[in-house]
Amino acid sequence: MISVLHPFLIFVRDSVRRRVTLQAEILALRHPLLVLLRRNQNHRLRLLGADRILWAWLSRIWLDWKSALKVVKPETVIAWHRKGLRSYWAWKSPVMQECQAKCGH
Repeated sequence: MISVLHPFLIFVRDSVRRRVTLQAEILALRHPLLVLLRRNQNHRLRLLGADRILWAWLSRIWLDWKSALKVVKPETVIAWHRKGLRSYWAWKSPVMQECQAKCGH
């Protein structure tokens, strides 16, 4: 009886653990949005003590918590994309191709 019950209990425990991990991940992904919504008038992001407590708690129950710990403003992402496009088109432009042909790169 115990040999049959033990794998079942492990299955139930793992299912609950996966569910808790999933809920922790959802909470972690929603948190940066809440931080962005509560930024003050001068557009400065402020992390509160409650934010730090949340991440301390999440780090104990969710092993991959560092993958969601990126609070980035949308303006920053747009700036990164623009910089990437500028460098791509500078590389792709005929002037750069001529320079590469002359320099032997």
